[in-house]
Amino acid sequence: MNETDERKNYRLKEIRKISGQIEVVTGLRIGANVEQMEISGLDNPILRNPSNKEPYIPGSSLKGKMRHLAEWYHSELPLPSGDLVNNCMTNGKVARVFGIAAGEKAIGPTRTIVRDATLSEEDRKRFKRGEPITEVKTENSINRLTAMANPRPMERVLPGVRFDFEILYRIFDTDDGGKADEENFEEVLLTAMALLEQDYLGSCGSRGCGQIRFIAKDGDNYKPGLLVNGIFRELPPIKVANPTTEQIA
Repeated sequence: MNETDERKNYRLKEIRKISGQIEVVTGLRIGANVEQMEISGLDNPILRNPSNKEPYIPGSSLKGKMRHLAEWYHSELPLPSGDLVNNCMTNGKVARVFGIAAGEKAIGPTRTIVRDATLSEEDRKRFKRGEPITEVKTENSINRLTAMANPRPMERVLPGVRFDFEILYRIFDTDDGGKADEENFEEVLLTAMALLEQDYLGSCGSRGCGQIRFIAKDGDNYKPGLLVNGIFRELPPIKVANPTTEQIA
């Protein structure tokens, strides 16, 4: 890519708002640092808003996990050197949609802005009433030779709790009428959201934590899906190879 290619015209064509709720299916754990030691205090707390102590999902956690899954799905993992495997202005998709670190080779602005997800109105009321929306789950690390247990208590958000989320997707006309960003909206961003439902958010996912689903209000009811500029739609299906019985054997 030469300097002329890097300096293509960028004209903002459209901003799409994706919104809805993230529903916790299995206990959600996004950990926080322990700032001070307290007697009988919890060693592994979750992240909370310091002003009101409410749990929330950082936009960085949500965006980072979606990008990670998209890179695997589209075979665009960064090279060991840290360089991008594909040119974002030509055949690269993931870095174009999710952006790259400041100071690296210029490719234009990120297309995706992910807000922090805060407690839904209903769960905020439950929290203020003192109803439990988190739990302390204790896991054990067992010594295989002595059978001695090493308990590890950790805090999680309870299943059923919902967070309001908002994602903005910017479509730029880079001398193509916005065609590339239009295609990447579903092929990269919405597909990454669908992949996240099949994976996990936060930590301890291989041990049961972090299953979530995206839901949105369609009429009077909440259904699996999301709102794009206020209009309900479902997430796209994930296209992966399903091995036959003979291949597994």
